[in-house]
Amino acid sequence: MARRHDVSIIHEQRDAVAARMPQSASRGRVRLGPRGWPCVLGEGAIVALKREGDGATPAGKFGFRRVLYRADRVIHPRTGLPVSAIKSDDGWCDAPNDRNYNRPVALPYGASAEKMWRQDGLYDVVVVLGYNDRPRVRWRGSAVFMHVWSPDRGPTAGCVALARHDLLELVAHLAPGAALVIRP
Repeated sequence: MARRHDVSIIHEQRDAVAARMPQSASRGRVRLGPRGWPCVLGEGAIVALKREGDGATPAGKFGFRRVLYRADRVIHPRTGLPVSAIKSDDGWCDAPNDRNYNRPVALPYGASAEKMWRQDGLYDVVVVLGYNDRPRVRWRGSAVFMHVWSPDRGPTAGCVALARHDLLELVAHLAPGAALVIRP
């Protein structure tokens, strides 16, 4: 029995936890062991049942799938996760009725797709979360990432966003099997 307990402790130490700050719908904190960083969340707060376009951040536990980055702006991130450079034609399908809903696509694309190569710097570093990907459910939400926050630290459309240097520090501590726990 002690062995099972030891394993759960290890999981708790490698999983990051994002939680909303009291009296704020869109401000929060991400914790990983003893470390912590301020973050911003979706303008629709944290919800148990996310819908496409609601602006909410989904509650739950979501695996860290991989890290994407703009190689022209950021050096290759140090992390235990798979890493890929974002290309200028990378997109992410957000059209609920498309067969590639909530999947990466090449732009231009025949359905609605978010551009990953952004000029505003928000996707200079992106952590793809295992939200609504296995299985994908139409209208349940797409492109829920961890990414760089906007200069005004305004709310996201449902993602978790951190300062770029904080996000790079966080990903340096992530390994396969780790997850992000989002709770209200």
